[in-house]
Amino acid sequence: MNDEIRRATGLLVIEVINSNPNGDPDRESDPRQRPDGRGEISPVSFKRKLRDLVEDKDGQVWQTLNKELSLINGQDDKNNLQFNILESRGRDRKKIEGELKNGAFTKNYWDGRIFGNTFLEEAMDKGTIKTGVVQFGLGLSVAPIEIERHTNTNKAGVQEGKNQGMAPMGYRFVPHGVYWMPFFVNPSMAHKSGCTPQDIELFKKLIPYAYAHTRSHARPFVELRHAWYCEHTNPLGSCSDFALIDALKPKIKNDRDPNKPSKSWDDYDAPPKLPENLAKKVACMDLIEG
Repeated sequence: MNDEIRRATGLLVIEVINSNPNGDPDRESDPRQRPDGRGEISPVSFKRKLRDLVEDKDGQVWQTLNKELSLINGQDDKNNLQFNILESRGRDRKKIEGELKNGAFTKNYWDGRIFGNTFLEEAMDKGTIKTGVVQFGLGLSVAPIEIERHTNTNKAGVQEGKNQGMAPMGYRFVPHGVYWMPFFVNPSMAHKSGCTPQDIELFKKLIPYAYAHTRSHARPFVELRHAWYCEHTNPLGSCSDFALIDALKPKIKNDRDPNKPSKSWDDYDAPPKLPENLAKKVACMDLIEG
């Protein structure tokens, strides 16, 4: 079934309103920002949300998609190993290396089949899985972002001996930003990782719920405006990934200053579809629209 997985180029368009889309632990959890002022969202942070939705077998997203896609054929969700999450397995390298060699890895871990083995910092046998079928690129804001810092108050107190208190500058957020994050589906790796068309279908169905069903105090309003998924008609690629991403990426309107933070979605021109010369080379859909 692996040959049924088609090469694909994807693009997430993410809008952030009064939220911290991805805190930087090296900067006291400030929203990530590069020297030119543009904001960043790490690929790891987005993949973590997909993993969390799959791991929560009692959650509404898993329950709904399990029925829709017949993922485990009526078996007990919690005892079924096919859609376990590798990153929740712990860091016992010896056990996981054993699973890689005896085939249990490809059978048991959905994120392993999709994203590959995350233990890249240590050398392993050539036969082990290092790279997955799906790879995400760094999310980057179209315009520079502004970072605001507010103090949180806590009636219960945050210091010993005090019945109330505050966390100075504890709430750090981006008033508004629009980010783009590319991702790629490479079927050439499927025969190594054991990834199946069903795994990819689950991946595609999860994306629209990644932010809406994982909200937090720091991230109350982060939404996917678009989740473009372009399947190539040629297994080796029908056109340039750059061409597809550039054609779908939102851009600051001509009458706005591109060097200043945006105030709203209205500051952007967001393509509603691919131009005709590219549309005939791929099958493109917006996963948000279904």
